[in-house]
Amino acid sequence: MEHIYLDHAATTPMDKRVVEEMLPVYKEVFGNPSSVHSFGRKARQLLDTGRRVLADSIRANEKEIIFTSGGTEADNLALIGTAKANQHKGNHIITSVIEHHATLHTAEYLEKEGFEVTYLPVNKDGKVSVSDLKQALRDDTILVSIMYVNNETGIIQPIHEIGAILKDHQAYFHTDAVQAYGTLEINVNELGVDLLSVSAHKINGPKGIGFLYAKEGIKINALQFGGEQERKRRPGTENVVGVVGFKTAVELMIEERETRNQTYEGYKQLFLQILKDEGIHLDINGDINCTIPSTVNISFPGTNVEKLLANFDLSGVAASSGSACTAGSVEPSHVLSAIYGENDPCTTNSIRFSFGSANTRENVEEAAYRIAKIIKRLVK
Repeated sequence: MEHIYLDHAATTPMDKRVVEEMLPVYKEVFGNPSSVHSFGRKARQLLDTGRRVLADSIRANEKEIIFTSGGTEADNLALIGTAKANQHKGNHIITSVIEHHATLHTAEYLEKEGFEVTYLPVNKDGKVSVSDLKQALRDDTILVSIMYVNNETGIIQPIHEIGAILKDHQAYFHTDAVQAYGTLEINVNELGVDLLSVSAHKINGPKGIGFLYAKEGIKINALQFGGEQERKRRPGTENVVGVVGFKTAVELMIEERETRNQTYEGYKQLFLQILKDEGIHLDINGDINCTIPSTVNISFPGTNVEKLLANFDLSGVAASSGSACTAGSVEPSHVLSAIYGENDPCTTNSIRFSFGSANTRENVEEAAYRIAKIIKRLVK
């Protein structure tokens, strides 16, 4: 039985071309980038080259890129570092109820530290309301954090509009772009964001490496203490081999983005059509016309998440109930609860399917037929 992976929003297989670029670094480049001798300079050159490529990918300056261990650390640094560095201007923060837990749990921590946090609701389409943001904005608001693409539904949030609203306000604007980066073209200047989080393993790069874009001039406190790496914003010896892999993944992503998007959108539509042709009763969560090409969140009435995922796995199909960071939890999806209400059945009968490099047209078809068979059996 072929095992089929439909959970690319959780993580992606590392591209073989990325691995090939990383291997020589593992073998030959062991110097500390902070060392002034030739071994250190060789590592520093790789680090600097990678930083330039990543900066160019979002139209930023290389000085504005802070390497992190991934999206979670980037979100933490953006929220805690910025909030504490700017507390003299106010203590009000705005975020949304559908954020990734890397943001939500950080916001909860900041509340315990004396900050006041407003959690914006979302409409039935799964989007934050721009008018709600306007109403929540105050003179003492110092930070707004709204994700670019929701990790459970794939729905694109109105980041351009929010950026325009905040243009003349003191509040810094952060967006968690982990699910957007690689799919959407990002220009931080056009978006109007001051801080932006990214992770490599969502774009066929290595795990354990990401970055935070922090616009030049922003005051941000480091969360760790040690050396003066990353312009004193994130101490610790840099992950050189991870940066090399990240750089390669980004170069491939930029080169192949349009083709990938068309391919993954094709897989999604094929998948949905087969389920419908098989007579499966399903509902799409959120506005499918506002999602990234690779992701769809589907409610299967008359079922429940635990049975669905167990049966899918037994049939060789990997999918998810939402965020990988809540895997194994029987709690209803906080994202779907925010959209439809806590007692809505879709909060406990919905599955996220996300397509990517591990897929072919043939295995997507096979997965759809296997899933249709399981659904028919479970809803009898």
